[in-house]
This record gives sequence, C-alpha cells and structure tokens, in this order.
Amino acid sequence: MKESIVQVKSYAFAVRIVRLCRHLATEKREHVLSGQLLRSETSIGANVEEAAGGQSRADFISKMTIAYKEARESSYWLRLLRDTEYLNGPQFD
Repeated sequence: MKESIVQVKSYAFAVRIVRLCRHLATEKREHVLSGQLLRSETSIGANVEEAAGGQSRADFISKMTIAYKEARESSYWLRLLRDTEYLNGPQFD
C-alpha cells in the first residue's frame, strides 16, 4: 500500500526532530524541553500511521485529531526553544 503525503512528511519531520533533540542534548545540554518536543512530535507520525490502518472512518478521524493536537503541542515546544535561545532563527525555521 502506498504511503500518503501526510505519512511521508510526518516521518521526515520526526527524523529531523530526533536529530535536533540529539543536538540539543549533546551541544546545549538541554534535556527537559527537547524531551517534551521529542515525545509530542514523534506521536504525530505514530498517530498518522495508526489512522492509516484505522478500523472505521471514526477511528481514522480520532487518530488524525490526536496527531493534529500533538502537532500544535510540538509547535509550542519549538517556539519555546527558540524564545529561550536554545534554537536560533535558521534552526527554528
């Protein structure tokens, strides 16, 4: 079965976030905020994958809604990391 664009993009974003969190842990010695970001962001792709295998339309909608909420939370953590100067402008972008 072919992956949807949402599956592809959510996975690619997860890879970038894992690398960013590794950088924050090793170079900036930041663990709390990046840990929160890692949990919320990787949940996006996991819920998108679960939605793709949903048992019903309602199940699909439920999982995609959770993915959306996790994306909003991830945006919060990224903005907080930027505004507390753990990330600079280009890293944030």
